[in-house]
Amino acid sequence: MLAQFALFDGFDPLDVIAPFEVFCAARAFTDRVDAEFASAEGARDVPSSIRAVSLRATAPLDPDRAGLIVVPGVAGTLPPQGKDAAPRGPQPADTVPDIIRRALATGLPDVLAKALATPGTTVATVCGGSLVLSMAGLVRGRHATTHHQGLELLGRGGVHVTRARVVDDGDLVTAGGVTSGLDLGLYLLERETGPGVALAVEELFEHERRGVVWRAPA
Repeated sequence: MLAQFALFDGFDPLDVIAPFEVFCAARAFTDRVDAEFASAEGARDVPSSIRAVSLRATAPLDPDRAGLIVVPGVAGTLPPQGKDAAPRGPQPADTVPDIIRRALATGLPDVLAKALATPGTTVATVCGGSLVLSMAGLVRGRHATTHHQGLELLGRGGVHVTRARVVDDGDLVTAGGVTSGLDLGLYLLERETGPGVALAVEELFEHERRGVVWRAPA
């Protein structure tokens, strides 16, 4: 299975690197998985939300090639939430929704929509990656999670917000805050190859997965 990790301007690098390294490490134990960085525009250098950090996409996002597409969130602040919330003082120019809206003005939403419609392809998200899907109107009625600060915003998109470290809704698998990328990567690896390879990578990383994976009823 080829796992493509979606890069877009403003992505959070840790959202991508943690699960990407899980799949790269798995190559020492199995030939059933591979991983690459990709973007909707194809091969290019993609700037992250962290100044001076960028990653190189080596291929176009392609649900016909990839069995898994992983969508990261972005690093930024959230606007005030709640019906009585009001801005306090000057607001930053680049909030999380601002960065996501710019990403959604590219070809990214069309590729993700195709991925979700392609049988056999799973779309996974880390942290605010589920907000990317929600703001694109692609996951209404689905179960998903995100960083705890973005749960209200996620629910506005018609998503069934599920407070779990990892939420498995079939061909949509989402994870919580940024450090949950490791748990997501290991869970997806286990789902694809079985527990042996996932356990080997978990031990290699000296990481113990947290929480219970929520799974949609069959």
